[in-house]
Amino acid sequence: MSEATPDIKKGLVGVYADVSAISKVMPETNSLTYGGYAVQDLCEEASFEEVAYLLWHGELPNAAQLKAFQAEERANRALSPALLRVIREMPRDAHPMDAVRTAVSFMGMEDPEAGDVSDAAQRRKAMRLLAKIPTAVAAANRLSKGLEPVAPDPALPYCENFFQVVFGRVPQPEVIKAFDVSMILYAEHTFNASTFTARTVTSTGADIHGAIAAGIAALKGPLHGGANEAVMHMLKEIPGPNEAASWLEGKFDHKALVMGFGHRVYKSGDSRVPTMTKYAEKMAEVVGDRRWMETSRVLARVMLEKKKIHPNLDFPAGPAYYLMGFDIPLFTPIFVCSRITGWAAHVFEQGADNRLIRPLSWYTGVEQRPVKPLSERG
Repeated sequence: MSEATPDIKKGLVGVYADVSAISKVMPETNSLTYGGYAVQDLCEEASFEEVAYLLWHGELPNAAQLKAFQAEERANRALSPALLRVIREMPRDAHPMDAVRTAVSFMGMEDPEAGDVSDAAQRRKAMRLLAKIPTAVAAANRLSKGLEPVAPDPALPYCENFFQVVFGRVPQPEVIKAFDVSMILYAEHTFNASTFTARTVTSTGADIHGAIAAGIAALKGPLHGGANEAVMHMLKEIPGPNEAASWLEGKFDHKALVMGFGHRVYKSGDSRVPTMTKYAEKMAEVVGDRRWMETSRVLARVMLEKKKIHPNLDFPAGPAYYLMGFDIPLFTPIFVCSRITGWAAHVFEQGADNRLIRPLSWYTGVEQRPVKPLSERG
């Protein structure tokens, strides 16, 4: 090749693809911020519904704005009879992420504003997705176990309603608070793989349902959202905290990947981890089972001592969800119920100043050559 090889950024590491006013990791404080607010502060002072409003509007709501936002969300939770029939026909052993991805695609087909990609229509559709995705996740989960879906309750706040549609009951306030915190922490995280996927789809002029379905497909991977499931499977392999260090050393010996550690953005540790760990510990106290958190503590200590690698959000979120009673395959769909807020915010932002996302690739294949007749090919 006569041209000089360009500086290839595998995985787009270090590449700034666009500007965004939605979230940022502040290097001075190592804090993830939404609209300038540190997430650890939002977890203590705001609800997930308030944070959803913040991500979509750039400011926290006042009381009247929050009431209107909540009323619109609660009015849109029910699934159509047609979508419920589709969920009933899904294979019982289908992964819940595949179920929710399919459900979102179906929602797009039956949405009355499916073809309208104006900002106002996209925002209305985003609200319908925020409201309906938890209902679809819960219905698929219950039907896979031979249980009938539970209808959403418009009298309940967002997080309480999720427990209602999954379990048919609302747990004690400490559990709701821990879940609400996890939803805030998972809501948004700059140009991660699934968010960039959603923005790329949006850049083509596609509607929000297509962008969100693509984001869900990206989130399923174990190197992204699926890591919280992998963390819990990993913890269940370890007999207990006394065996955790030797188990981890065995992983080091075989150069095996240890799930729930490391992050491309954070160099001094994921700023979300202390808050999620605090509430995972509270869950252990509520349930009366400290095994998972004690095992996790040993793993985190040894990883830092031996490899200088910190845990990421998935590390405490996995056991927290397990202690709440959720099935492991439901962990990443819960992530979807939260991240729909961040994805939608990026869809709005991409659409407001759109340019087709179309990077280049550096060709390393065979030089141009003639096509031989079939009879001359060896």
